[in-house]
Amino acid sequence: DICYCIWILFSCKKLCQCFNIDGNHPRIFTGPEDALFGFSVLQHESGGEKLMLVGAPWDGPPNNRRGDVYKCVVGEERNSNCSKVGLGETALQNVSKNLKNSHLGMTLTPDSPDGFLACAPLWSQECGTSKFSTGICASVSDDLQPRKTISPTTKRCATYMDIVIVLDGSNSIYPWYEVQNFLSNILSKFHIGSDQMQVGILQYGEIAVHEWSLKDYQTTEKVVEAAKNISRQKGRETRTASAIRMACAERGGREGATKVMIVVTDGESHDEDELPDALEECERRNITRYAIAVLGHYIRRQEDPETFINEIKDIASDPDEKYFFNVTDEAALNDIVDALGDRIFSLEGTLGYNESSFHLEMSQIGFSTHTLDDGILFGMVGAYDWDGGVLKEGVNGRIVPPREAFESEFPLELKNHAAYLGYTVSSVVIGNWRTLYVAGAPRFKHKGKVILFEFTDDSGIGSYFGSEVCGLDIDQDGITDVLLIAAPMFLSSGNKEGGKVYIYSLSGEGFFVPNGTLKSEKKSQDARFGYALAAAPDLNHDDLTDLVVGAPLEDEHIGAIYIYHGDGIYINNNYKQRIPGSSLYPSLQYFGRSVSARLDLDGDDLIDLAVGAQGNAVLLSSRSIVQVKVSLSFQPHSINVIQKTCQRGSRESACLNATACFTATSLSCLCKCGDTHPPKSLRKDHQRDSFFICQDTADYIRPISFSLRFKINNTKTDSASLPHTSAQIPFFKDCGEDDVCTTDLVLNARMDISGTRGRSIQSEFQCFPHRQKPYVIRSTHRRLAVEVQLQNRLENAYNTSLKLHYSRNLHFSSLSIRVTHIALALDATNPPYFNPMSSSFCFFNIGGCLL
Repeated sequence: DICYCIWILFSCKKLCQCFNIDGNHPRIFTGPEDALFGFSVLQHESGGEKLMLVGAPWDGPPNNRRGDVYKCVVGEERNSNCSKVGLGETALQNVSKNLKNSHLGMTLTPDSPDGFLACAPLWSQECGTSKFSTGICASVSDDLQPRKTISPTTKRCATYMDIVIVLDGSNSIYPWYEVQNFLSNILSKFHIGSDQMQVGILQYGEIAVHEWSLKDYQTTEKVVEAAKNISRQKGRETRTASAIRMACAERGGREGATKVMIVVTDGESHDEDELPDALEECERRNITRYAIAVLGHYIRRQEDPETFINEIKDIASDPDEKYFFNVTDEAALNDIVDALGDRIFSLEGTLGYNESSFHLEMSQIGFSTHTLDDGILFGMVGAYDWDGGVLKEGVNGRIVPPREAFESEFPLELKNHAAYLGYTVSSVVIGNWRTLYVAGAPRFKHKGKVILFEFTDDSGIGSYFGSEVCGLDIDQDGITDVLLIAAPMFLSSGNKEGGKVYIYSLSGEGFFVPNGTLKSEKKSQDARFGYALAAAPDLNHDDLTDLVVGAPLEDEHIGAIYIYHGDGIYINNNYKQRIPGSSLYPSLQYFGRSVSARLDLDGDDLIDLAVGAQGNAVLLSSRSIVQVKVSLSFQPHSINVIQKTCQRGSRESACLNATACFTATSLSCLCKCGDTHPPKSLRKDHQRDSFFICQDTADYIRPISFSLRFKINNTKTDSASLPHTSAQIPFFKDCGEDDVCTTDLVLNARMDISGTRGRSIQSEFQCFPHRQKPYVIRSTHRRLAVEVQLQNRLENAYNTSLKLHYSRNLHFSSLSIRVTHIALALDATNPPYFNPMSSSFCFFNIGGCLL
């Protein structure tokens, strides 16, 4: 018989709420899936209104994915609609008229001291026929108004030019329509715009006239159309020097623009004495001059053009082979259009348009950002031919480390391997409040690498690999305790992209040393665990920073997030909570692609989680945490099987009362903002009494285990994880004050027949209980009786057992037990205790003569 142990499901209604993150009541915000709504998320507060900002970088028609940001109001309605903020149109309108496919909203980051950054890393700058994805970010105020744009790697195009064409319109130019064709063809090659080329035309003969000034036309189409309507000025003289002097002072020139002059003429100047002064003025104004000699007039008259050609060479900048052209007639002007255009386009820029190497032109600013106390750290994933780089935009200016700054970590001989340095950026604070910057290069040698560095002459103190980084100040003392490096495409079993997060802890010497890993569920599947990482200030109210990890490909691309709690100055390697997307909303996809955990959005003073998915954004609320302490007490304190205190049916039994006392204490401050109150006990000494009956048992040494499991109402918890407590109830042994039983057992045995070697059975048994020599007995009886007497001379002996060994030729027949001095029913094979004397008779049938 055993003593029954039961479960008590104790109701704590109104006593406490469920633990940690509420997975039962998510708030689902839905947006256009084809706009990649949910690509990024950020918690935000504006004028007392709690918002979740959601990036939709593919927002817009198919031919113009401008991108935008949506605001989702966290109000009383569980699943409210989201509205477009309109940053895609307003935030970048002063930067470029070409806002096509800028993909604003790929990155959302808190700005310092307020507001946030919305970035468009694929925003491209058009320069001539080329597009450079320099990237751009918009700084937005708390009230969602754009403040300024940040594009530190955007430079003026090589085509930022002011071009003046000085055109000979004297009588000798013929036919005029060929000149008009030339103008149309060369102008159609120019990229006219406020941030690229401006073109003005001055026609001269005896006098010089502005056909139009530099700022008059801002598109190529309008300039070409205007050129078709230019009529010849005519005139008997060609006053080239005067025209050049007037062109040097062309109105509408822009500061910083490359100044270019194209002189087209068919004869020697009539004011050649003034030409040196005019050219000197051009040199002083840093004007590059192209000169084209049209020889048609000389050929038609069969005159020698040598003097004319020498004059035109003097007008052209040096060297002549680059800036001087001559053509046989007006029709041949169209033959040099391409060559002239190529030479003009190769004037400016550090690289030129036909070179294959890039510095910062493809940097994609905004692909990764990290807010610092004194500025912003940008990753430049596309810089230096996709080797990548970093840039700091701070209050003290801009710092752009050159490619050679990371040569020790990224050798120049590997420069074409596209390491993607700057794919993710962060910072950590170590001893002496020293700040180190962190940048990931996930494609370095196809394995990945992360470097820690300072903006000084010193090199980085260590290097690791990963594609997402996150520094955690676990104990919130201002010093980074843990650096997390994610490798979301780490191949797990079955060649699946399971993902892994590497943990590095700060050592006493100021180095980050490996300290384990975090992984997703053990089953083989694509998970991309670590695709998103976010520090949560304190989810479980122990004053330690926690961690949220996204795994958007888990469960057939439905996705999941994992919650890890801080532990001292470390992160607990075992996740505290896993929230699969399938448990929240049936159609979620890629849940966990982005996470944000920094604000209370539902007004309960608890940190909430914002999680991005494909076409959805999910808000998960924290729940209040209640610490429940349970104490168990019993009356009586031990079980006395001799004294029967109750009846079970018609049978007397030993009974006891068990009392469970519950004390619940809230660890969450549920006060209004500004109030400071210590955690308070919600209810004290709430108890529940239960009555138990203990039946007889064969084991009075081991105490009875009492296990109590309880459940909090309205929680979703499986039975294996129910909180529980246990206690043990001993049996009353009656062994004195010290409760230690001291025994003195004496054993005697006899047989009713004799055997060889002339010794008594008793002495033979006592002296040689395990002898190996055969002992032969002879008897006329077919039955053998053995009497065993066991006596206890001191205190109670519990769980005493007696074993009787006999040979195979004996067959056990029967057993009788006789107890003296005590009236207690005993189990013959396992009596509970002996006090003071017990004897047994065993009978055997004899099947042979060897014992």
